[in-house]
Amino acid sequence: MFFLKRWWQLFEQTVSPKYFYSISERFIAWLSILAGVLITLGTVWGLAFAPTDYLQGNSYRIIFIHVPSASLAMSAYFLLGICGVISLVWKVKTAEMVARAVAPIGAIFCFLALVTGGIWGKPTWGTYWVWDARLTSMLILLFLYMGVIALYNAYESSATGAKAAAILSVVGVINLPIIKYSVVWWNTLHQGATFTLTQKPKMPAEMWMPLLVMIFGFYCLFGLLTILRTRNVILERERRSQWVKELVRAEATKGGQRGI
Repeated sequence: MFFLKRWWQLFEQTVSPKYFYSISERFIAWLSILAGVLITLGTVWGLAFAPTDYLQGNSYRIIFIHVPSASLAMSAYFLLGICGVISLVWKVKTAEMVARAVAPIGAIFCFLALVTGGIWGKPTWGTYWVWDARLTSMLILLFLYMGVIALYNAYESSATGAKAAAILSVVGVINLPIIKYSVVWWNTLHQGATFTLTQKPKMPAEMWMPLLVMIFGFYCLFGLLTILRTRNVILERERRSQWVKELVRAEATKGGQRGI
């Protein structure tokens, strides 16, 4: 019983806003460097050196933005669902703060995936949009993001809004497998997955390697943006806490010394 109590105390300390704010700072520089290097490398590699597709020509190159954006849009919402469960069941404040930070980021990537998909679809299908299962379920994901963001700001009580947003985040996770397997369950124009765990990639290495670099770069960018936004949310929500007041006072002192 003592060990369980001690473990829970360590867990509460680990997930506290103060500890998250403190430990997250060390990842900012590394994620910034990785995101910048990988996205730059993937962009140059994919646009300038990857071969032209024998069927789609150069229009396929939009996948170097579309695929990472779509993958991130789904992963970010899955993170929203996890944070929703943690905040609803264990009442962890940091989980709700992370969710507040992630929702707009995920919505932007989801919108980017839809736009780039339309750009790719026009020369490939002859139209920017079709109401097939993959595109429609992806549009529903964007609406879910917008609903979560709206719920966070729809109530005078932030706790009530956070609870409603968490419930929608958890319920909305059911849309993720529909997006993932829609090309298998229904007859759609959208092509299947480029990467799977059981099959070799459906494109030559000269194409999928820069795409993989872009995916890693986008995830590093997502991690960076999530940390930065979460830190801002923490400062806003904990502005009356003593540790935040001390932090602001310390930063003001450093700024004054640099000015001198």
